[in-house]
Amino acid sequence: MISSVFAALALASVSSVLAVPVNNGASSLVSRATAPSPAFVIYTDKFVSADVLPPATQLAGYNVVALSFLTLKGPVDQAGAFAALSADQRSAKKAEYSQAGINIIVSAFGATDTPTTSGADPVGTANTMAQFVTANGLDGIDVDYEDLAAMNKGDGAAEQWVTTFTQTLRQTLPQGQFILTHAPLAPWLAPNAQFAAGAYLTINKNVGSLIDWYNIQFYNQGLYTDCDGLLNTSGGAFPGSSLFEIANNGVDLNKLVIGKPGSAADATNGFIDPATLGTCVDQAKAKGWSAGIMAFEFPDADASWIKAAKGTSFQ
Repeated sequence: MISSVFAALALASVSSVLAVPVNNGASSLVSRATAPSPAFVIYTDKFVSADVLPPATQLAGYNVVALSFLTLKGPVDQAGAFAALSADQRSAKKAEYSQAGINIIVSAFGATDTPTTSGADPVGTANTMAQFVTANGLDGIDVDYEDLAAMNKGDGAAEQWVTTFTQTLRQTLPQGQFILTHAPLAPWLAPNAQFAAGAYLTINKNVGSLIDWYNIQFYNQGLYTDCDGLLNTSGGAFPGSSLFEIANNGVDLNKLVIGKPGSAADATNGFIDPATLGTCVDQAKAKGWSAGIMAFEFPDADASWIKAAKGTSFQ
C-alpha cells in the first residue's frame, strides 16, 4: 500500500516472511459474505495486541477490515498473526466482528511483492491464497498488486497475470459468497503511455465483473491533495486519474472506493485530514457517487477517523 508509480518504496516487514502454517483446526465452513455497499475499509498491518485485531468497538463505522499481508512466501504481519491464533480464537474474533457488521478479509501481496516479475504462477498462487481464506474462515480477499516493474514494462504480462489470478480466485471464492476486491494505484485506472498495455483499465475490461470494488490508492503520487484533485481533475504526471475521471474512463463509479492514508506517516504524500476529506466525500456524494472509503491503516485511522471522513453523507 505504499508504492509510487515512479519508484517502489521497499519497506521491510516487521514480521518474518516465513509462512505461518494454517492451523489444522481451522473452520471449513463456507463464508456467505455479501459485499457491503457502501464499503468502509480499514487495513491493519501494524501490531495491535496479542488478540491481533482490536475490539470491534474501536472500528465502529467500518464494515471491512483487511488483514495485511498474505505474500508469496506466506502470511506476514497481521495476516500471519491472525493465522497463528488457535481455531477457537479466530472463531471468537470472527463472531465478535460479524455481530458488529464487520467483514474480515486478507490483503494479498502489498508493495514488497512482485508476483509477475518474480515468475509466480497465477493459478497456483490464487489457489493457495484462496485456500488460506477458506481455512481461516475469512470473508474474502483484497488484491493489492503493486508489481510496478511488470506494469511499466507495458507488454501485457502484468495485466494477464492479474486477470488469470482473479479468475482463478473466483473459482474457489464465488461471487456473493466471498468478497473479492482490488487495490490499484489511481494512475493505473487512467490512459497513460507509461502503461502501454492499459494497466487496470485492461484488467477491469477483462475481469471487472468479478471484482466487488476497487480500494483505490489516491496517494503517493504527489497528487489528490485537495477535493478538486481527488474528485475532478488530477492533473500532474497522471491526468485523468481523479475519481470522476476514472469513471469517465469506463470504470463503474459504484465500485470506486476512495482510499486515503490514515495519517501523513502512512504514505509518502496524499494525506488529507479526515474532516476535510469528509467535505470531499460530501461533494462526491452530491454528484452521484456512493462507493465508500478506504483507509490505510489502523490505528491511525480509527472509529473517529472514519466518522469524520464520512462527512454528512454516510452518518
